[in-house]
Amino acid sequence: MDDKIITEKQGDSGTNLPESSVSGAESIKQISYNLLLICIGSALVAIALNGIIIPHKFVSGGLTGLALGLHYLFPSLPVSGLYFIMNIPLFFIGWKFVGRRFFYYSIAGMVIFSAMVGWVNVPLPVQDKILSALFAGIITGVGAGIILKSKGSAGGTDILSVALLNRFSIRVGSTILAFNIIVLTAAAILFSLESALYTLVYMYVSSRIIEVVLTGLSQRKAVIIISPKWKEICQKILKEIVRGVTFIKGQGAYSGQEENIIYTVVTFRELPRVKEIVREIDPEAFVVVHETLEVMGHRIGNQPHW
Repeated sequence: MDDKIITEKQGDSGTNLPESSVSGAESIKQISYNLLLICIGSALVAIALNGIIIPHKFVSGGLTGLALGLHYLFPSLPVSGLYFIMNIPLFFIGWKFVGRRFFYYSIAGMVIFSAMVGWVNVPLPVQDKILSALFAGIITGVGAGIILKSKGSAGGTDILSVALLNRFSIRVGSTILAFNIIVLTAAAILFSLESALYTLVYMYVSSRIIEVVLTGLSQRKAVIIISPKWKEICQKILKEIVRGVTFIKGQGAYSGQEENIIYTVVTFRELPRVKEIVREIDPEAFVVVHETLEVMGHRIGNQPHW
């Protein structure tokens, strides 16, 4: 074993059932659940589009924004039909860079989303433009996040975002926001700067809400603890939180004393208990908490299922 790193591994208290034991009924149930998420999310986005965005002449993000722009220029062209046609090239990207399951769900999602945009029209009596932009951003962010919580998407830039996440670990919300800036620039040129600025508020809010819906309380925190009472702290984490702990051999630059540095990754909800354990055992301990983009690993991983 490497003398630099010593790892304490925890057994999994759960039981992994063989794949053959999963019944067909359970598979149908899972498919139904994912399609339900896509339907709910698509309906929410359609409510924001038809109830706020189109009446206020805002431009949405991604391919929806392009479809809206063409609809404003040529009112006879339906948004749902334009969106469906524009998605076809992106599905070639999806086929190559994302999982087949995500790809097939996304085809279903594109059809469902296009139908919802054409059918769901709920008037929302919000007249103030800035409040309308905020409200539309919240509704769209929640809806798009719910769609991505399924095993697919509604097509559009969701496919491109997931492909970039899988290949380059770029956050979904960041990709959507960057693509939206391109759409926003075109909207400012073709329509009005004021409309583009309101749209920017809507886009930013929706991108942040998407991140919250996707990560939420599943966010992971990396914790580094330096304390002479490392053994007691480690045992408490292993026993009470049931998370793996790694010892990293370190040396104080001033004292020259060798120490075991504790490194562990916990969930957002487990972090307060880790801090409490450290305070109980050694109030003078040095603790650093890091944000994580994503975590791969047994039981603690939080990578999206795409």
